[in-house]
Amino acid sequence: MSFPESFYRWRPHPWHGLEVGPELPSVDVVHAYIEITPFDQVKYETDKKTGYLFVDRPHRTSSQPPALYGFVPRTYCGKRTAKLMDSGELKGDKDPLDICVLSERPITRADIVLNARVLGGLPMIDGGEADDKIIAVLENDYVLSGAKDISDLPPVLIERLNHYFMTYKMQPGKELSVSIGEPYGREHALEVIKAATEDYNEKYGD
Repeated sequence: MSFPESFYRWRPHPWHGLEVGPELPSVDVVHAYIEITPFDQVKYETDKKTGYLFVDRPHRTSSQPPALYGFVPRTYCGKRTAKLMDSGELKGDKDPLDICVLSERPITRADIVLNARVLGGLPMIDGGEADDKIIAVLENDYVLSGAKDISDLPPVLIERLNHYFMTYKMQPGKELSVSIGEPYGREHALEVIKAATEDYNEKYGD
């Protein structure tokens, strides 16, 4: 879509205009820009040019995201990010790094920024491209903030995330091109974030 310059001049772009996290250079806690909530029946996606949320598509199935879903600003899934998943010819998906944020209290609106404590992630390959899903909890959440690693979460929460990403693109008569490996913990998740920030700096400048 094409818009006049004034349409997006006064708003920081959520991908390029925000910092990776509030406590740089530490990445234990990152900023997460939220595009979708667990209550959405529609997939929203950030327009890469303007930074505004656009309707991508309605969900075809009854599957709903079990967590807040968005991305970490100033990250890019490129060659370094992909190499952490596969040392071969796998490529990154050329998007910002996705993040799922768990919160005990319902957060019902998107287009927000929050602080998220990193716990781990899911190594997902979508259409032959690396598409990691970082898993985090809302910082200062009264119920979940004590979790320090993905192993501290009830396994059923990880199962729900896994099921969502394995099913949300299902279409009758079409074979899925998605696969998800074993969940990884906090230490590897921090490596993925570091690689994605380095990929971003190479692509867009430090």
